[in-house]
Amino acid sequence: MGRDVAAVAITKEDRRRYREKVRRCLEALSTMLRDSRFEDDRASIGMEVELNLVDETGRPAMRNAAVLQSIADPGAWATELAQFNIEINMPPTSLAGKSLAMLEQSIRDNLNHADGRAREVGARLAMIGILPTLRESDVGEAALSANPRYKLLNEQVLAARGENLALDIEGVEHLCTSADCITPEAACTSVQFHLQVGPDDFAASWNAAQAIAGVQVALGANSPFLFGRELWHETRLPLFEQATDTRSEELKVQGVRPRVWFGERWIDSVFDLFEENSRYFSALLPMCEDEDPLEALASGEIPELAELSLHNGTIYRWNRPVYAVVDGRPHLRVENRVLPAGPTVADTMANAAFYYGLVRALAEEEHPVWERMPFAAAADNARRGARYGLAARVFWPGVGEVPVTELVLRHLLPQAVTGLDRWGVDTIVRDRLLGIVERRCATGRNGATWQAETVHAAHTDREEALRLMTCRYIDRMHTNAPVHTWPIGRY
Repeated sequence: MGRDVAAVAITKEDRRRYREKVRRCLEALSTMLRDSRFEDDRASIGMEVELNLVDETGRPAMRNAAVLQSIADPGAWATELAQFNIEINMPPTSLAGKSLAMLEQSIRDNLNHADGRAREVGARLAMIGILPTLRESDVGEAALSANPRYKLLNEQVLAARGENLALDIEGVEHLCTSADCITPEAACTSVQFHLQVGPDDFAASWNAAQAIAGVQVALGANSPFLFGRELWHETRLPLFEQATDTRSEELKVQGVRPRVWFGERWIDSVFDLFEENSRYFSALLPMCEDEDPLEALASGEIPELAELSLHNGTIYRWNRPVYAVVDGRPHLRVENRVLPAGPTVADTMANAAFYYGLVRALAEEEHPVWERMPFAAAADNARRGARYGLAARVFWPGVGEVPVTELVLRHLLPQAVTGLDRWGVDTIVRDRLLGIVERRCATGRNGATWQAETVHAAHTDREEALRLMTCRYIDRMHTNAPVHTWPIGRY
């Protein structure tokens, strides 16, 4: 969830001062890492889930303000970029014992409550990567949420680019269009897994998360349609990249990095990521706080590093570093952002179990995968996983190029079991959640394949097929039956 900002006019002096504050934040971070000032005595997890709002016909409902007012829980629920989005933030928890099962029930209870309140104002919740009924006319500037942060971000992205945003995605079908605002980004609704780790463990955890990103997105793909066209299995990845791209065509040719970024190398420290962010990317929201981070450190206080954190929040790495201070204690988190929302809470928790277990196992290997795998191969896996989903072929050290389902079933699921055992996860919970991943691979059905097959089976035009499929999807989402069990049928 991004930091809110007030509506302001940004000057050249604001940018100069902000750049200096980011530099001082980096110095403070380096000192804190050197002096072991971070909380590292416990690992915890957290989760954010972004959702769409739809009306009774399955089409987007621009009602997030009314829905949030009806839910009346600002500690958990918040706006997102567009008026048809909301987000829930779950409090941190451990992984041990039955925690994942309790988190699943808590999310389900929250969604049931929120959906009931949304119905009171004419909306329903849809947990899906891209809302299939979304049209280009739904994502104009008028659809932005009322929060001034989004208006300012929109202005700054377009000012940096100097021209309309280009959307060009070649998949099963081809989408080629443009947008005069960043609202198409709001089509992307994701689930974000947080993993709090100590500084000494951060690099290994981040590298492991990068190594498995392509496998994750292939397994969890749930975004095959955008603006009526069938594109990638996980169209969120290219859409998000293009809808926030501040680069002109000339800057792309010059090798300027995109703000939605996989990265370009394995890391040795969390500092590498924050330093790269400050070196490669100009500020979009150059707003300074009064605190001087170096003076705060010198006086024995823990700095908020507000400018560094705000800058970090405008660079959308698929695995993003997070610095935060809670109850006066600083900590670091890996924020995993590659997965779409849905289809069900059960599917989401299965994805979580696979991710947390596999990251733990890979991070603790004697000869870790990133020492045997070119970084470019991990990035290529991410593109393949997003484009082809469960049909993707990916590269893995010692195995070569194999179908992603074979890699998961023969190699990665056993490692995920090992990792969850090291976290102390209850074996019944472990087996149920990883069993969902196993069956998804065996049946070849995830959210993306179910959506596409259901639309293809429809005896009606594309627009109506997408609408009917979306309504059926939402009904099945609320059963919490994993998507690999959903029938296709005809209508």
